[in-house]
Amino acid sequence: MKRTSFFVMLGLSLTFILSSCGTKKTEEIVETIDSTMINKVNEFALVQLKADISHLSEKEKEMIPILMEIADIMDELFWMQTYGNKEELMSKISDEWVKKFAEINYGPWERLNNNAPFVDGYGEKPKGSQFYPADMTKEEFEALEDPNKSSQYTIVRRKDDKSLEVVWYSEIYKAQLEKAASLLEKAATLAEDAGLKKYLELSAKALISNNYFERDMAWMDMRGSNIDFVVGPIENYEDALFGSKAAFESFILLKDLDWSAKLEKFNKLLPKLQAGLPCDPKYKKEVPAAESDMGVYQAIYYKGDCNSGSKTIAINLPNDEKVQLKKGSRKLQLKNSMQAKFDKMVIPIADVLMVESQRANIKFDAFFQNTMFHEVGHGMGIKNTITKKGTVREALGDTYSAIEEDKADIMGLYLSKVLHDNGELTEGVVMDNYVTFVAGLFRSIRFGTASAHGKANLARYNFLMEKGAITRNAEGMYAVDFDKMTAAMNELIAIIMKIQGEGDYDAAKAHLAKYQVYTDDLNKDLERIANANIPKDIVFEQGLDVLGLK
Repeated sequence: MKRTSFFVMLGLSLTFILSSCGTKKTEEIVETIDSTMINKVNEFALVQLKADISHLSEKEKEMIPILMEIADIMDELFWMQTYGNKEELMSKISDEWVKKFAEINYGPWERLNNNAPFVDGYGEKPKGSQFYPADMTKEEFEALEDPNKSSQYTIVRRKDDKSLEVVWYSEIYKAQLEKAASLLEKAATLAEDAGLKKYLELSAKALISNNYFERDMAWMDMRGSNIDFVVGPIENYEDALFGSKAAFESFILLKDLDWSAKLEKFNKLLPKLQAGLPCDPKYKKEVPAAESDMGVYQAIYYKGDCNSGSKTIAINLPNDEKVQLKKGSRKLQLKNSMQAKFDKMVIPIADVLMVESQRANIKFDAFFQNTMFHEVGHGMGIKNTITKKGTVREALGDTYSAIEEDKADIMGLYLSKVLHDNGELTEGVVMDNYVTFVAGLFRSIRFGTASAHGKANLARYNFLMEKGAITRNAEGMYAVDFDKMTAAMNELIAIIMKIQGEGDYDAAKAHLAKYQVYTDDLNKDLERIANANIPKDIVFEQGLDVLGLK
């Protein structure tokens, strides 16, 4: 219906233009519209978030609309954090396609194009989003004497006298968080699973208290529920200034019992896998907690940070290092979203860029394994520096997200190989993982350097090219060298583990500066992908009506 009304309006406008400017001018305007915003919106393939809900109880089905209402509040809060007043922005935009694109990007900046502004009147996106005053200098921040200024759950703002002050999320977002807390308590009354009930109750308290430790510990224990619900301020990607502030988001997930059962055996292997990492022993003394969990889920609702730009296909939470060391983390694979990205992007990219002899190695099982063990990789390695610089997150600051994503990606590939070698993985062969991994590099490099994942994949592409692990022939087709890929993978793990273990900010900065570059050949290849009309990412049709609950 919306597209029909747009073209009706367009037709009326063109009638006027035809009478005054001539046919040539009209054609130019149509071409401009078609080749900009319409095409940009269509770079995101539409995916319905459907799932079989027949196994859910009546109370579980009754809970889902409440959880969606809470998720919508997280969406509102993320808009406030990343841009400000959503309605104020939308009121400035008359073109329907620009509005659609602003919805995808949660603002006037194109996330998968290095945050380039696409709405008239807007310049560069503030690196600190709305977590800090746009005109605040790092020197001002460092001079601010408040122990909570670097908390994940505070913002920094200017007072009337232009000085800085620190405000807790629970205060600045009071009305929204109190409403969300009340809805969480309501949802808890419907929970039949004791673990889910406790988690929902503690989530309500956490939103008001800014203390998420007990809530996160409860989430680690919540494994028997059909429904999983991720809610609150979670990831730090949106804070490109210091990498510390957490952005609001929410997922509603339904557990895939059959696939989850297949992954249970990997939990007990984590300590052994950690001990075998190819790095100096001093960087792997921390032992992953035995209570880590792996599960497979069907996603039915995304809102907030996880729904902006490129969509999340796997989760490793909690991020709290104390929880990870005490209980580990849960790795949730979002199978329906993962399958959509593989079908719509990875396979077509391989057809354009990979040598024909290796295209048979592009397999969903390998994509699933690489993605799954990427999330496992987040929980491995080291969380606290050995140089007494605090946590790795604190020591690496604004470089942390890109370095951590680089670690998790290459660690995931390493774990896939080790488990194949040990006979723990029996689907496919290691070469499937390697070739699928390389095709996936281009998918994520397209996210641009405004994305931590884009930065990490760009740096890794150049590192692997330098080592000869991947090569590009005269026709612009890529191939994987098995032995060199194995050696380069181990070398990169050792480099990153040292950077993280030492908390070496300068080394992290230098590594990214050296490898985070677009070469002429790479730019040509990205253009070839774009010319093949391969989607950049996916966008969701989601809600009660899609699930058949309305």
